[in-house]
Amino acid sequence: MSTGGRTHGAAHRARQSTWLRTLARSGYAASGVVHLLIGWLAVRLAFGSSSGSADESGAFRELASTAGGTLILWAVTVGFAALALWQIVEALVGVPGTDDAKEAGARIKAAGKGILYGVLAVSAGRYAVGGGSGGGGEQQESLTATVLETPAGRWLVAAGGLVVVGVGVFHVVKGWRKKFLEDLRSTGGGTVGAAVVRLGQVGYVAKGVALGVLGGLFVAAGVTHDADKAGGLDDALRTIQDQPFGTALLVVTGVGIAAYGAYSFARARYAKV
Repeated sequence: MSTGGRTHGAAHRARQSTWLRTLARSGYAASGVVHLLIGWLAVRLAFGSSSGSADESGAFRELASTAGGTLILWAVTVGFAALALWQIVEALVGVPGTDDAKEAGARIKAAGKGILYGVLAVSAGRYAVGGGSGGGGEQQESLTATVLETPAGRWLVAAGGLVVVGVGVFHVVKGWRKKFLEDLRSTGGGTVGAAVVRLGQVGYVAKGVALGVLGGLFVAAGVTHDADKAGGLDDALRTIQDQPFGTALLVVTGVGIAAYGAYSFARARYAKV
């Protein structure tokens, strides 16, 4: 059997694994923990707190500084790693229930999610062993500066920003139209409760707005050839804060991101895995 055939067979067996399904569900719970903390950090930022960055690195740092936080970080690491593996499996063998015409796009989307969750797993693991340092914004600015120095770098950065803006719009539409319900399954004879639906709506819209602003920062960095204009989620939230009525807008966004975190716990139970 070829290497590709063995990989494909292993992916099929992994999909049938009960323990991998369970751990993959825990990845959504890990996302819930992180988003709840980001929401809390955003609200603190709105009211003048200068400690901690309102992004994934800030959430991991917050956990690392609390009693029992290291244990939670390890659980988050395992959850994200399992969810990353599950997404890679779907990228290899296909996403169940997907039409043939949409199969390629679904696999690419699963691969992208797998990479994202893998990066989050590595980052959480670093904080769990005490090696986490630097904020997401600093890393993004450094990477952006490197890309800007390449031929057509400014266009690559701007194009990447537009992609992130598109992802943000997708999240807003998904929340507004309740399309996220397609990711969930019914439980027993009933369906998910109204509270879960509302949390999902608010959460997806708020996260989409934050991602849209984040993408806009990269577009600005590309157009102006200035890496300092780029940044991470914390920079995007600070940009919201700098707008008219920024404190109120940031509080609403932070509460919305926390709502997405609460929805993620429900998704851990009801997700189609």
